[in-house]
Amino acid sequence: MSFRINTNVTALNALRNVNNSQELVSQSITRLSTGFRINSAADDPAGLIASAKFDAQVNGLNQAIQNSQDGINFAKTAEGALSEVSNLLNDARNLAVQAANTGTISSSQLQANQLQIQSIISSINRISTNTQFGTKKLLDGSSGIQSTVTDLSKVASLNIGGTFNGTTLAANGSVVLTVTTAAAQATLVSKALATSGTLVGAGSITINGVTITTGAADTAATLVNAINAVQGQTGVGAFYDSANTRIQLTSNNYGSKQTINLVDSSAVFKGAAGFYTASGVDAVATVGIGATSVTFTGSKNGTDGLTLTDSDGNTLRLTSAGNATTVTNATVGQVTVGSAQFQVGANSGQTVNLSLSNYAASNLGTGVAAGANLTTIDLTTSAGASQAIQIIDSAIDQISTARGSIGNFQRNVLESTVRSLGVASENLSATESDIRDTDVAAETTQLTKKQIILQAGISVLAQANTGPQQVLSLLPR
Repeated sequence: MSFRINTNVTALNALRNVNNSQELVSQSITRLSTGFRINSAADDPAGLIASAKFDAQVNGLNQAIQNSQDGINFAKTAEGALSEVSNLLNDARNLAVQAANTGTISSSQLQANQLQIQSIISSINRISTNTQFGTKKLLDGSSGIQSTVTDLSKVASLNIGGTFNGTTLAANGSVVLTVTTAAAQATLVSKALATSGTLVGAGSITINGVTITTGAADTAATLVNAINAVQGQTGVGAFYDSANTRIQLTSNNYGSKQTINLVDSSAVFKGAAGFYTASGVDAVATVGIGATSVTFTGSKNGTDGLTLTDSDGNTLRLTSAGNATTVTNATVGQVTVGSAQFQVGANSGQTVNLSLSNYAASNLGTGVAAGANLTTIDLTTSAGASQAIQIIDSAIDQISTARGSIGNFQRNVLESTVRSLGVASENLSATESDIRDTDVAAETTQLTKKQIILQAGISVLAQANTGPQQVLSLLPR
């Protein structure tokens, strides 16, 4: 057995264990104070990964429940409006049945009934046109309009709303594109420079408010590099065009809102001092859906020349391949109307659709006779009144079928989905809790144990620190 003063190994060992115990006590206190067993990735890397995935799923399920609730309200709004249409049709049928009683009814009463029928038809059209959920119209055939790009080589994105050429879209159709003017970037070219190594001379140029200084040794290549170094500030890039022996400045984006303002005070770039400017060009295209065509123009609402917009706010964005006047009568997309889509799951593709037709009076009661519908009803004759009863019965069947379809969708799809998603969210939350949350009772027990070990370690460390003092008894007095 040896006795040492400078290195107290026993005390160092005790100190190491005290530090470990302190760390464990601190970890337990953190878990109890936050309620989480995993407070950092180091606590349980695998558990954190699993917990994060479950958390994302739970949040997605909760949002899907909200989406489904919104869908239920959407369906209730549409069904409620159709319920009123059904009431109006019942009133119209009573009028038609009364008008068919030509043995007792007078001509003035027939005219009064006809006027009332016209009022009912106007009300049905008003309901069809004005029924909305938020800003979305439900019963005019535009509900849930979906626009899809079918030719990604020419069009990067497509967004067609419920209105096209000032009227409501009520039928599916292909989107046909003809580019009449291709978009262009703003460009400026320099004076002739024999090679990229040709000297440009000492001086300065200012591009869109940013000044670039050149020295006597600067060449066309170094000037290009200097211009590109501030491209993020100016929005203008440069390259040496060896075919034309010039530097070309080009705006980063396309369109008339893209400009290059160049101040060449030393004849470095253009060869003559002065102010030079250039602007880009907007693309212009004709977009057709069905028999209707509309002009789309770029650079509206702050967009660039490749993003084209019409007066109704519909937009499409051309690709570089689509930005050419050789694109004529190209089918680039598809518009589908009357089908509202609802995201009712936490993952991609978990959607359901509700089809809502155009319930204007001209679309109700069809099929009874060629060209006949609610708007063609005439109660002033016996034959007209008889046919009116048939037309109205057909319209009532259409509305009843639509209401039944909406009710089925609400009850058996959305409400069922809400219940099943609620169970899934609850169970996933329980699983995530098992992984991430603190078991307070177990952790409290562990904390008590760790605190006792820490206290014992501190006591032992105190005793270990007194050990070297025993060496003093070996020294002569």
